[in-house]
This record gives sequence, C-alpha cells and structure tokens, in this order.
Amino acid sequence: QVQLVESGGGLVQAGGSLRLSCAASRSIFYIRAMGWYRQAPGNQRELVATISSGGMTNYADSVKGRFTISRDNAKNTVYLQMNSLEPEDTAVYYCHLIGSGTWGQGTQVTVSS
Repeated sequence: QVQLVESGGGLVQAGGSLRLSCAASRSIFYIRAMGWYRQAPGNQRELVATISSGGMTNYADSVKGRFTISRDNAKNTVYLQMNSLEPEDTAVYYCHLIGSGTWGQGTQVTVSS
C-alpha cells in the first residue's frame, strides 16, 4: 500500500508563504490524481486543490490566485505553494491519493495576524 508523508508546515505571519510537500512511498503519480485538503478545529475537512495525472488543476475559491499545486512524477512528490497566507488558512493540511482511502498524516499550518 502507498504511504504519503507531508512536510513543510509551520508558523508564518499573515502575508507570508509556505510550501508543502507530499512524498509517496512508491511511484503512483503518473496514473493517479492527487489532492490537498485541510481541516481547521471544529470544521469539516475541505478540498484545497487537486491535480490530475496530466497536470490539470482545480482550486477552492478561497485559495484561487494564492495557492499553486504542482507535481513532480520523477520524485513521487506533490507540492502546494501557498502565498499571501491569511489567518483563515490555519489548519492541518493533508494530501490524498484521489479515488483511494490513502491519506497522509497531516502537517500543521498556522498563520498569525
């Protein structure tokens, strides 16, 4: 079974940037879509962005123009570049192998005002 490991979270001031990474334990990216999701305390997990095996992307309205999802199939890694961060972006961010039950363990992103 594929395992996903996120990294890159942390504490940043509003207006700052972070880049999240999600590394897979084996090569599957070339055949599967991947997604980033987030969950804030007291809220349901929500979609942030997805990227297809061919590189087509989709974003939640709340992050359009600020976040960019990308993938490097050779490195089995998907990224989430987050710019112009806002306190409302504070959450645990998870990567997901779309169409499966596979999720990463999550990485905390905290944006201070």
